[in-house]
Amino acid sequence: MIKCTTIRPGTPCVHMAKRGCTFAEGRCFPVVEQCAGCGKIADVNGEKFCGMYAKPADMWKDEKPCISATHIEHKVATIEQKLNPLKASKRASRGR
Repeated sequence: MIKCTTIRPGTPCVHMAKRGCTFAEGRCFPVVEQCAGCGKIADVNGEKFCGMYAKPADMWKDEKPCISATHIEHKVATIEQKLNPLKASKRASRGR
C-alpha cells in the first residue's frame, strides 16, 4: 500500500495533516471493482485510488452503493402524503 504522502503528488489529500496521514490505518487503499467507472478515481503511478475516501471498500459495505459514486444513479424515495380535504379547503380559503 502507498502512504498518503505519495498518493497524490502536488494535489492535497483530505487525510493529510502536518503530522502526516490522519486516516486510522495511515495509508490509502486502491479502489475496489464496484468503483469501476466512477469519475472520482485518480490514476497514480499505475494504481487507481479514490479521490474522496482512503479506504473505498468501506463505502460498499452491506450491499449499499457508495454515496459519492458518480457512475450510479441514486434513487430517492418519495413519500406520497394523504391530504385531508377539510384542512386543504381551510388553507385555500386563508390564501396559503
